[in-house]
Amino acid sequence: MSENTLTLRDRIEETLRTVFDPEIPVNIFELGLVYEIKIGDNNRVGIIMTLTAPGCPVAGDIIREVDEKVRDIEGVSDVDVTLTFDPPWTKEMMSEEAKLELGFM
Repeated sequence: MSENTLTLRDRIEETLRTVFDPEIPVNIFELGLVYEIKIGDNNRVGIIMTLTAPGCPVAGDIIREVDEKVRDIEGVSDVDVTLTFDPPWTKEMMSEEAKLELGFM
């Protein structure tokens, strides 16, 4: 698929797959840390996400990376990343691929 045939949502998801929790060798999308992606007026993107633990020492770095990378996607006008711990993240939220990679299957 060329860049032009991917929807904005596809490009956002693809970009989120390039952001990793430094403590886990799996991207935040496959880990299930991204709860919601909303695309509003003028392609303003809202992302609701969580972390594997509330006290995550690299929380600021991960959120900043998500913001910067999504903001760099052509067509995105603005980005609003919201961090939530409701519901709390669990291993069940990971994709099958992530569970296999981490040996949870």
